[in-house]
Amino acid sequence: MGGPVIPRTPASDSDIDPAMRAKLSALIDEGWELWDRFDAEVRQKHWHPFVPADYERMLPALLALRQPGRRFLEWGSATGVVTIMADLLGYEAYGIELDAGLVEVARKLASRYDSGAKFVAGSFLPAGYRWQASDDDNRPGTIGDGSSGYPALGHPLEDFDVVYGYPWTGEEPMMQNLMRTYGSRHAKLLLNGPDGVRLYSGDRFETPIPLDAAP
Repeated sequence: MGGPVIPRTPASDSDIDPAMRAKLSALIDEGWELWDRFDAEVRQKHWHPFVPADYERMLPALLALRQPGRRFLEWGSATGVVTIMADLLGYEAYGIELDAGLVEVARKLASRYDSGAKFVAGSFLPAGYRWQASDDDNRPGTIGDGSSGYPALGHPLEDFDVVYGYPWTGEEPMMQNLMRTYGSRHAKLLLNGPDGVRLYSGDRFETPIPLDAAP
C-alpha cells in the first residue's frame, strides 16, 4: 500500500530532554531484550502472533502527534513498550492484550520505568463486532477470540485520540473498519508495517496522510 511513511528521525526530537532521551533509549533496549527472551522461550516452541514493533520508528510518530490531554491506545500491546513510550511522552496511555502473561510482563515493565500506563487482558475488538470483508473473506487473521477489553479499560474505542496497531498482512482493512465503526472521526490511526508507520485519519481511515497534516 502506497502513501506517506513516517520518517525515522523525529522532527521534534529536540523536545526530549537528555534524561527522558536516556530513559526512552533504556526502555527500547529492554524491549528488544524481552523480545529475544520471548522468542527463544515461547515463539521457537510454538506459534504466537506477537512480533515487536519497530520502536525506533514509533518514537517520531508519538512525538509528532502528542498534545496535552491526548489519550492513546495500543491494540495488542504485548510487552507494553510502545504504550509505555506514549505514557512517558505525556499521553494518557492504555494497552489491550489478549495474552494475560504478556499483560503481566507489560505491567512490570511499566513499574520499572515509573510509568502510569494501564494494561488490561482482553480483545481489542468491541463486544458484538463482526468483520465483513468486501471479498467475503471474513477470517480475523491472527486476532484471537476473547472478551472485549474495553470495559476493563473504562473507555470505549471512541474515547481515544490516537490508536496504534501492528497488523499482520491482510489485517489492515479490518483495523480501518474498526475505527470507522467505533472510533472517533477526529482520531488518528497509526499502523506499523514492514515499510514503516502509516498515519490515517478522517471519516474513512483509508488513505495514508502526511504526518504534518494531522494536528
